Amino acid sequence: MAADDLNDLKKRMDGALQALKREFAGLRTGRASTGLLDPITVEAYGQQMPLNQVGTVSVPEPRMLTVQIWDKGMVSKAEKAIREAGLGLNPSSDGNTVRIPIPPLSEERRQELSKVAGRYAEQARVAVRNVRRDGMETLKHQQKDGDISEDEQRRLSDEIQKLTDEHVKSVDEALSSKEAEIMQV
Repeated sequence: MAADDLNDLKKRMDGALQALKREFAGLRTGRASTGLLDPITVEAYGQQMPLNQVGTVSVPEPRMLTVQIWDKGMVSKAEKAIREAGLGLNPSSDGNTVRIPIPPLSEERRQELSKVAGRYAEQARVAVRNVRRDGMETLKHQQKDGDISEDEQRRLSDEIQKLTDEHVKSVDEALSSKEAEIMQV
């Protein structure tokens, strides 16, 4: 297994971390964040488009999001898409601007969101472990085929395990940070 194979494994593990961070951005906390609206798509011009491609999303206040819609005909569709996204948001529009107040979270909702964050983190851990498993299988095949020695296989498997441990630790840190953010009143 060459160094570029290890780099590939690291890139795949980093990808799992990046996916987790994107998932976390879509989780609602008590504060307004433009990432909250990222998963929302709007029926526009005969196709589904991300909300940020039909208007400019901004955070004018800590508990308020605004979306400046570029095409006046899209305002009601954007409003409907936000309302039906299942985020518990109730948008209102005036002209081309859709205002979205962010209501404070109830204790029950905070705990629900923490559980969702935990599920996202577990998916990321599983993804990292799957990358490790692929790397270990590759090593076993290479050793079996005589491409690498047993000592080399042991050394590389230790490196892969170290990479895995670092990435799982990063996932855990991201989760505890997100949980603290969700539980903050």
